[in-house]
Amino acid sequence: MTNIQINQNQIPEHIAIIMDGNGRWARTKTLPRVAGHKQGVKAVRNITEVCGELGVKYLTMYTFSEENWNRPQREVSALMKLLVSSLKKEVKDLDKNNVRLTVIGDVTKMDSFVQNELKEAIELTKNNDGLNLNLALSYGGRQEIMTAFKSLYSQINSVDEITEERFESHLYTSNIPDPDLLIRTGGEMRVSNFLLWQIAYTELHMTNTFWPAFDREQLLIAINDYQQRERRFGKVSDQIE
Repeated sequence: MTNIQINQNQIPEHIAIIMDGNGRWARTKTLPRVAGHKQGVKAVRNITEVCGELGVKYLTMYTFSEENWNRPQREVSALMKLLVSSLKKEVKDLDKNNVRLTVIGDVTKMDSFVQNELKEAIELTKNNDGLNLNLALSYGGRQEIMTAFKSLYSQINSVDEITEERFESHLYTSNIPDPDLLIRTGGEMRVSNFLLWQIAYTELHMTNTFWPAFDREQLLIAINDYQQRERRFGKVSDQIE
């Protein structure tokens, strides 16, 4: 049992995670990269369960980026097959645990068998009101901003009609609050084109732990770190107090 203490009254409503390090985890164990991805799926299941237990409302996972299409075709194909097999295996448990599955990104770029599996999982869980597990697939932050701008531009007659609120209504995340906490595993110190608009005031937690090894204790460490922060949103401390 972990001794990490967290304040149950300050659980972040929305946690976003850049799941990095699957390949490097596999390499440290002299395993093929796909073994790291498979172990990463287990970590997704574990962290989803813990977030549900803690009362997190939204969990957004950077599952497959727009740039990941540039990886070797063999690896991309393996990742798509793993995504589909994982959905088939996990969706009933997600539904049983009152988890609602949603997706952000340009999934039209994915093969039809992947799109169909996603649609079925989303349909099955759409009425659940527990944790919202939000998968970012074929997703890029710049792509999202450009898509939102084009959509908004087609509806306006003057730039004076553009507001932050109206722009945000065209983002993939229009029905989801901005992340309170962004976690990146694997030791890199960058946001990698993830939720660029939404993380303007998000608290960042970077860990050297590779994603397949990221567990309940690591999540609690991140939440504890988050709870030590003073979130001022441009104000001074006296105003917050």
